[in-house]
Order: sequence, then structure tokens, then C-alpha cells
Amino acid sequence: MLAIENLASRYGRIEVLHGVSLNVQQGEIVTLVGSNGAGKTTLLKAISGVQPISAGSIRFADQAIHGLRAHQRVQRGIAQVPEGRQVFAPLTVDDNLRLGAFTRSDKDIKTDLDHVYETFPALAEKRRIVAGALSGGQQQMLAIGRALMARPQLILLDEPSMGLAPVLVEQIFSIISGLKSRGLTILLVEQNANAALAIADRGYVIETGRIVITGSGRELLNDPRVRGAYLGI
Repeated sequence: MLAIENLASRYGRIEVLHGVSLNVQQGEIVTLVGSNGAGKTTLLKAISGVQPISAGSIRFADQAIHGLRAHQRVQRGIAQVPEGRQVFAPLTVDDNLRLGAFTRSDKDIKTDLDHVYETFPALAEKRRIVAGALSGGQQQMLAIGRALMARPQLILLDEPSMGLAPVLVEQIFSIISGLKSRGLTILLVEQNANAALAIADRGYVIETGRIVITGSGRELLNDPRVRGAYLGI
């Protein structure tokens, strides 16, 4: 579904991604593990089209997309749940979700909105409340629901458990597994490497803008290099 080859990206003169290559197959959860500043968020932004690339290619569903603008990539079937959730705080839950469908003009938006509320009953109870008044966990659900409103095939999840209490972290990872069961493909960036690799089909470890280790989720969980550097074992 997603194929990245020799991708490079820079901020000004500073290159932060150096020839990154990875792939995501349809229906997989693929986890990208790395320390702060390793290039994880930059890679997701490059895929979604909000961060320019200086070399390499991005193919989605066997079509080159690195020349497309961000909203065109959403229309192709890619949606990102950004780090820090980034909900529109002054707007209601309902309006936030409807903004997720801004590239669509079909008649099924209301149906999809109802489905998001069925998936996240806590949001249904607060649909007229401004997003800024929600708890952190509810805001994360809202950010995921907003992405679902685009009807994506691939969801890019950036640090979905950041700042959440352990009980909410468990709930968020259960939601992510549920998205896979619905047929969605997920590329997950997550500091909680143990939890992320536990639900991943495959994973990549990125260090200073380069992929250094790859394998199945189970293989990476048992890799002594990963266990020592990222799992605290």
C-alpha cells in the first residue's frame, strides 16, 4: 500500500532524513520506533505532504504521490492523526469531526459521523461541547475520529498515547487494534515502544534519520538492541 524509497528531507540546510526506505502492506499495523529527534514525525509529515522532500519517492497504492499537495493525498486515502492531537479547541466536537471530511462532497458524511459516534460514545455525549473542554483521552479519540471522517485507507498515527494516563493508553491501543480489524492500514509512531510493537505486524527502528533495524513486532520486542535502547530492559 505504501512504498518509500531513499527518502530525504531537510529543514533549511539541515538534512533530517537520510535515504529512508520502508513499506507498509495493506491491512498491517507497522510501528516506527526511535528516540526524540530521530525523524519519526518528519517522516509522517513527508508522507502526508506537509513536509517537503529533497530526494526519493513515495508511492501509495502503486501511484507516485510525492508531487501531490497535502489535501490531494487525503483525497487519495491518507489521513494523519498529528502529534499533540491538534484539535480545533474553540469549535465543537461535531464541527471538528465534520472538518475531517472537508475534501469530500458525497452524501454519506452524516452516516460516517454517526458511525464515529458509535465508535466513540464519549464523543457522542459531548458533541455540542467545544473540543478544548475535553479530556486528553477524549481529544485523542476526537483526533482519530476526525481522521476517520476522511474515509482513509491508511492512517498515520503520531504519538497517540502522549500525555495520557496508563488506563487511557490501554484504551487507545485497543482502539488502534480495532481500526485494523475494520480493514484499515496503520503506520504508527509511538514512544511507548513496548505497547506499539506488541500490536504491530512489523516495525522499523529509526536513528538520526536512518532506518537501522527492521523486523516483525515480535522480533523487535525480543531484539536485545531494541530492548536495551527503547524498552528499558
